[in-house]
Amino acid sequence: MLRTLNKTNLRQLTGLIQRFQSTLVVAEHNNDTLTPITLNAITAASKLGGEVSCLVAGTNCAKVAEQISKVKGVTKVLVAQHDTYKGGLPEELTPLILATQKQFSFTHICAGASAFGKNLLPRVAAKLDVAPISDIIEIKSPDTFVRTIYAGNALSTVKCNESVKVLTVRGTSFEAAETVGGNATSEEVSSGSPVEVSEWLEQNLTKSDRPELTSAKVVVSGGRGLKSGDNFKLLYNLADKLNAAVGASRAAVDAGYVPNDMQVGQTGKIVAPELYIAVGISGAIQHLAGMKDSKTIVAINKDPEAPIFQVADYGLVADLFKVVPELTAALK
Repeated sequence: MLRTLNKTNLRQLTGLIQRFQSTLVVAEHNNDTLTPITLNAITAASKLGGEVSCLVAGTNCAKVAEQISKVKGVTKVLVAQHDTYKGGLPEELTPLILATQKQFSFTHICAGASAFGKNLLPRVAAKLDVAPISDIIEIKSPDTFVRTIYAGNALSTVKCNESVKVLTVRGTSFEAAETVGGNATSEEVSSGSPVEVSEWLEQNLTKSDRPELTSAKVVVSGGRGLKSGDNFKLLYNLADKLNAAVGASRAAVDAGYVPNDMQVGQTGKIVAPELYIAVGISGAIQHLAGMKDSKTIVAINKDPEAPIFQVADYGLVADLFKVVPELTAALK
């Protein structure tokens, strides 16, 4: 008998569909601590409905697995430990993810839209012969997602009919999952044979006493208006008073003032701190795409027509070389 679909039937059907959903979140970590963006990906996965499992692959990652087991919303933690996973090489992790998906029949695979996730999941999607959906900022339903286009100036709603949805999640668009209150079970998964097409040698990380740029509550960024790398010391002094991270526009990076790991923008890091202070930054759309979700934006620029003032909550038209030292002194 054919039944007319009303609102009640639709809710029941939606609930039935969601019960059959299951999501695999690929955890990003350093074998000791979990990278914060994974918590945002877990929140996004919870919105898809169904169970949420996390895959922790590494060399000695029992501590990370224990951390994730306590995260609210996670049902199961899948652990794979092998020397071949050192450095999180996508060539080695991809076969593991494919085997895990085949074993548990996950309908969704997701990770944070960090360098790790962007490096890994397109390869997974290619091996599954599905189209990945990158950098999503909203989940409308298990098969419909919202992502930005044109450097964040427009939103695109994408409906995906693939049998397995492969997603990367913009961390700033989802709250971090609570790290307490969870009670997930843990299960070992087979590591499989090493692919051995690439080898992890080493990594050299920039060490700083300041907060990580993507997770800091306050960010001070400088642009071409600072005129030289030496002048970034003005921002470092200010950042120290605010316990802030220091970022930069692409123009400042391209000019060689600072290293590219400080770049904020469409081709750099996406940030959404409580307070973002833009100093000597004109506000090109590529830069705005990386910081316009900040809760409060303060702009300091001598050009009153600078585009940055269009998104700023507070704007100061002044010479940064005079104002920034005064602001730093006032904070003492």
